[in-house]
Amino acid sequence: MALEYLDLRNMRKNHPAWRLMTADNAPLVAAFLDAAFREHNRRHMSESDLTMLLEDYLYQLRESEGAESFPRGAGEYLDEWARNDRGWLRKFYPQGSDEAHYDLTPATETALQWLEGLFERGFVGTESRLYTAIQLLREIATGVEQDRELRIAELRRRKRGLDEEIAAIEAGEVPLLDARALKERFQQFSRTARELLSDFRAVEHSFRELDRNVREQIAQAAGEKGEMLEQIFGEHDAITDSEQGRSFRAFWDFLMSPSGQEELTTLLDTVYQIDELGETLEDERLRRIHFDWMTAGEQTQRTVARLSQQLRSYLDDKSYYENRRITELLSQIEKRALELRDDMPRGAFMQIDESRPQVNLPLERPLFTPPLETDLSSLVETAETHSIDTSALFDGIVVDKARLTANVESALAGRTQITLQALLEQHPLREGLAELVAYLSLAAENPRAQFQETVTDLLEWQDHDGIRRRARTPRVIFARSSRDERDERQR
Repeated sequence: MALEYLDLRNMRKNHPAWRLMTADNAPLVAAFLDAAFREHNRRHMSESDLTMLLEDYLYQLRESEGAESFPRGAGEYLDEWARNDRGWLRKFYPQGSDEAHYDLTPATETALQWLEGLFERGFVGTESRLYTAIQLLREIATGVEQDRELRIAELRRRKRGLDEEIAAIEAGEVPLLDARALKERFQQFSRTARELLSDFRAVEHSFRELDRNVREQIAQAAGEKGEMLEQIFGEHDAITDSEQGRSFRAFWDFLMSPSGQEELTTLLDTVYQIDELGETLEDERLRRIHFDWMTAGEQTQRTVARLSQQLRSYLDDKSYYENRRITELLSQIEKRALELRDDMPRGAFMQIDESRPQVNLPLERPLFTPPLETDLSSLVETAETHSIDTSALFDGIVVDKARLTANVESALAGRTQITLQALLEQHPLREGLAELVAYLSLAAENPRAQFQETVTDLLEWQDHDGIRRRARTPRVIFARSSRDERDERQR
């Protein structure tokens, strides 16, 4: 990326790595933190151990630089380096420990790597880096190639190279790397291995920032639980599904596989037995660098586990408070019910719409019937009035439902229930079928009336023309209410 003036000015004010470079005691900070953490590949140190180590380091400096060169104590220096306005150390309390621990921040790691690169190296290798760059370009170009013929041609080219190398070895020509090539490749491996440890700190820092944001959101949560969880999971997925997160997962899967660990151990043991590397092999830390990778990766995984634990604790707390609120409401209802036990409210104080659920099966639903289109004409024609018989307008039959209701009540005066057939024997139909339909309508509207579909009654009547009519209907039973029965007993 291009270096912009405004970006660099803001970074100079706010970035911890730049503040470390411009600090008055930058040599002390950089030298001590490199010796305490990076030289031994330590992920974190307890406050007591780091304070003791810094006291010894300051004692040596005061012997050579003078007693007034570093007047403060080790604890004061560590507290200053861990402040937010410095950001060179991270002070935290591990799970299950009541003692503070310290760890390098990603910004400090970046500054130390840059300072390390300022020193002139006695040997600068370019061949191995060139081969690595070319190999990376080949993997990139081949990885996006969709033409099968081109990919097959590339694989065949590699196969020819392997066949030629095998043939040369079988013929007795065994090519070996000289001391220069061995040192060059080992230096590149050493630099890459240490950069991997720095990358772990950067990945862990990203998950730690997410964990801190989750804690802040939980502390300030006042809305719906689902909205906050959706936002948190979205941020978590954004980190894990990012290029950095996917690369870390792929690296961790390879490192945790038994075959990968065995291969790394075998390769490192083989390399450390090569005499040509000489003094390059004095750094024994690289011999167990894959175990340091595992330790750093495990700490990153624990940070992710703490994030999941925070979400689980939040859900458990919410469920506890919600259940507690429900229990309090139920307790209040019980207390109120006991208070009203001896003083029941008058009248109907509670109403239930339905005493049983109403089930509608899917096959009971009617099929869709398209509406019929009615063709209306706005043209109104005048008809001949002398040919219209208006007597039909006055021949309609009107059934008095009040009279029918009175018939039912009078029939139930001396009994609890009566069938429609017995009712019509006492009060024959006057208006024929129309009056019968009115009786059926009254029974349908009366909640105390019953229809027995399994039993039918034969009803007879005589119309106005003297013709006997019959109708077979389900048995209809009119019943008297309990209040009417109680009134009759009182009388």
